[in-house]
Amino acid sequence: MPGQLLFQPNPPPDPSQLPDAILDFRVQLNTQGVLSSEELHAIKQFRNAADYIAAAMIFLKDNALVERDITADDIKPRLLGHWGTCPGLVLVYAHLNRLVRKTGIDALYVVGPGHGAPAILSCLWLENSLGNFYPKFSRDKAGLSALVKSFSSPGGFPSHVNAETPGSIHEGGELGYALGVSFGAVMDKPDLVCVCVVGDGEAETGPTATAWHGYKYIDPAESGAVLPIVHVNGFKISERTIYGTMDDKEITALFTGYGYQARIVEDLDHIDEDLAASMEWALGEIKKIQTAARSGKPIVKPRWPVLILRTPKGWSGPKELHGEYIEGSFRAHQVPLPEAKTDDNERKMLQQWLRAYNPKELFGDNGVPNDAILSVIPEEESKRLGMREEAYKAYTPLDVPEWRQFAVEKGTDQSCMKITGELLDAVVQQNPKAFRIFSPDELVSNKLDAVLRHSGRNFQWDIASRANGGRVIEILSEHTCQGMLQGYTLTGRTGLFPSYEAFLGIVHTMMVQYAKFVKTAHEVPWRQPMGSLNYVETSTWTRQEHNGFSHQNPSFIGAVLNLKPTSARVYLPPDANCFLSTMAHCLRAKNYVNLMVGSKQPTPVWLSPEEADKHCIAGASIWKFASTDEGMTPDVVLVGIGVEVTFEVIAAAALLRKTIPALRVRVVNVTDLMILGPFGSHPHALSDSDFDSLFTHNKPVIFNYHGYPVELKGLLFGRPNLDRMTIHGYIEEGTTTSPFMMMLMNETSRYHIAVEAVRSAALLNPRVEIDAHKTISSIKHLAQKDKDYIHAHGADPAGTFDRPSFE
Repeated sequence: MPGQLLFQPNPPPDPSQLPDAILDFRVQLNTQGVLSSEELHAIKQFRNAADYIAAAMIFLKDNALVERDITADDIKPRLLGHWGTCPGLVLVYAHLNRLVRKTGIDALYVVGPGHGAPAILSCLWLENSLGNFYPKFSRDKAGLSALVKSFSSPGGFPSHVNAETPGSIHEGGELGYALGVSFGAVMDKPDLVCVCVVGDGEAETGPTATAWHGYKYIDPAESGAVLPIVHVNGFKISERTIYGTMDDKEITALFTGYGYQARIVEDLDHIDEDLAASMEWALGEIKKIQTAARSGKPIVKPRWPVLILRTPKGWSGPKELHGEYIEGSFRAHQVPLPEAKTDDNERKMLQQWLRAYNPKELFGDNGVPNDAILSVIPEEESKRLGMREEAYKAYTPLDVPEWRQFAVEKGTDQSCMKITGELLDAVVQQNPKAFRIFSPDELVSNKLDAVLRHSGRNFQWDIASRANGGRVIEILSEHTCQGMLQGYTLTGRTGLFPSYEAFLGIVHTMMVQYAKFVKTAHEVPWRQPMGSLNYVETSTWTRQEHNGFSHQNPSFIGAVLNLKPTSARVYLPPDANCFLSTMAHCLRAKNYVNLMVGSKQPTPVWLSPEEADKHCIAGASIWKFASTDEGMTPDVVLVGIGVEVTFEVIAAAALLRKTIPALRVRVVNVTDLMILGPFGSHPHALSDSDFDSLFTHNKPVIFNYHGYPVELKGLLFGRPNLDRMTIHGYIEEGTTTSPFMMMLMNETSRYHIAVEAVRSAALLNPRVEIDAHKTISSIKHLAQKDKDYIHAHGADPAGTFDRPSFE
């Protein structure tokens, strides 16, 4: 069955087995008289105009107003676009415009069905937001013709909502994140209402299912509100949706259980009156909840409004084609007349369809929208949905405290996370309305809980957290944390996402979608900079020996490395002072995806604050205290990238100095991973001469890397003399074991690095060669003894992680 079998268009759901009493929870309204005849006419004119433009954009490259019969030459050579969702998106846009004009509310429109770009672009053209940002799309015949021609064509707008779309804060390709983004957008913006349309296909996704709980993290005293509208048009690409097969009782029960008041909007003969009354009711409920909270009498567990909008898929489009239903079926999802360029009948149907909107009445001869259409649009430009400054120029830099005041003494053992938590506590205090932490229930486990000293969690359903202005959002859904972080960041603020290393990969594709948005935004001249997306990756595989194999996964590093160089930043600070410096830098940075990888366990502080500052600025440096090549060319270069693997490099250097002093060792630490790529491949990439000054131009280089070796191989590709480099890293070996056994299993231990160093140096230094076999055998014996001890005693040998001595 290539597509859903249909026995009627817009098929109703089968009745459920739930009791009728559930419908008592459904919101019922009197919709009569909510719109004057003038308002009703104006809204219908707006909808007709926007639907017309949306359809024309999908099909036409010329004859935009169909002033003559459509010919094959008027049709685009390739038909791209998604018609099915457009009429519903336009319907909501029109009514949101009316509310903004009537009440003056500040509103954003977040579109889950991002493939409905024709609907959004058509509305933006009508309100002249497109003309403001793109003069070639002026609100006249020439501008309309340019828009229609360029959509989904080379050099024009793509088929999905993206950063080129005025008013957008959400990349519209991958489904599931619109609701989470909306909740993040309204945090700390008390006057903002974010109307979020969730398509019934998107509503099937896991991220959306969890995001319905987002309002439980919205304090109505300090933040704005989200008005979710579930657009139930019944179909995905070739099948009915789950929500489309749910009757009113099932829909009401679901959203009542989530804690919402559900209003079902489905009177197709009077859809404008139904939606107008419903949106006014919803705004009134929001105002009631906010007023109570802001007057010091908050409603405990308030029931926020949600609208369920039932309209046919592809409404107002072709009804049937070749004996198959179009409107009200999956066949309206994309291009309902796919052969319009080559088939005379389909082209005639297209012409009838477009002329049914009466474009001459809507636009006259000069292509300017008529007065009725213009009467729906907010008069104040800044209130228009495409002109909201929150969406394109709202960034406020954080007041980041001087990190050195939190620095720790060189030579001590400190947790990178614990010390960084002190800095974050100060950031919270100095930025009470511009900084939040989004964490999947791991803040205390990750030892960042110092931020809770002067703040708290913002969980409104918990009596201990309610109405306290907490800066921490903890919800055990990485998708929701990511969505909220994106919404918060794209509307001008700065956030942080700390997580167990193994589970950041859950949001891999979300991060990539965000990076695509930022990449495009950077190329759009009217979009101003935005804060960076900041990740802290801790509870890493090197110290997840207690949780086992499932918690050992550093793959998110590779995900960030695959981004455009203009966006990607990966840092692996080797100690607490370096992590402080890196965190302060990332919180101030703009337009990046920053990944900081560090340990939560106490580890040596190798560098003083001054040394750490210089090291982080350089991105890498030679650690002379662990090197033996002073004044001479080394036999081998040992490189640590990551906290624990750097410790093993230092331990290897100390072992080599003791067992084979003739071997000249240079130790290098890399904290900024991006310096390693070939010069020009990344803004941070070292020149060849600078690279050679660290790693020599011809000596063996042994990397001990926190992530997967293949990532480093890809990064280094293009550097000369790669055959002299070997890479140790995580090789998917793990279980519940001891910390040092993790090093042994993945061949990142001091013993593996030392053996590699002796073998490499023996080829170059006769004084090393003469003792190489004996030394390697001795080192391997030490490794075996440690393995035997761990198996016998269930713990690492005493002193394994004592600071290496070079005396």
